[in-house]
Amino acid sequence: MKKKSLIFSDLSKKQLENLKELYIQKKVESMSHQELKQYVREIISHQINDTIDKEEEMEAWKEMSDFFGEQFEIVILEIQTKYIDDKNLLETEIDSQKQRMELLEKNNLDKEKTDMWDD
Repeated sequence: MKKKSLIFSDLSKKQLENLKELYIQKKVESMSHQELKQYVREIISHQINDTIDKEEEMEAWKEMSDFFGEQFEIVILEIQTKYIDDKNLLETEIDSQKQRMELLEKNNLDKEKTDMWDD
């Protein structure tokens, strides 16, 4: 007779937490220095580069600001200087986005207008 495979629901919450902690500890201990650096790089890259909304972008900005500290403004100025030509591109993108937003707002206003005879 085949032995039943264990699944996570066979464990209590406390047992599952302990298993996860043991896994994390053993996984990290088994990784080389290079593997750890690569893994952390992937995590940080995902956290900073894959922001979805304004709130996440602000969190990434704060994290970068905290990391660079007093040098943050200098770093930004260097990047702005290095990529000064990209500013025109960004302004074009912002203008395009602004136009789309204005159209959406206009469409929403048009939808909100109802005929006084409609009930």
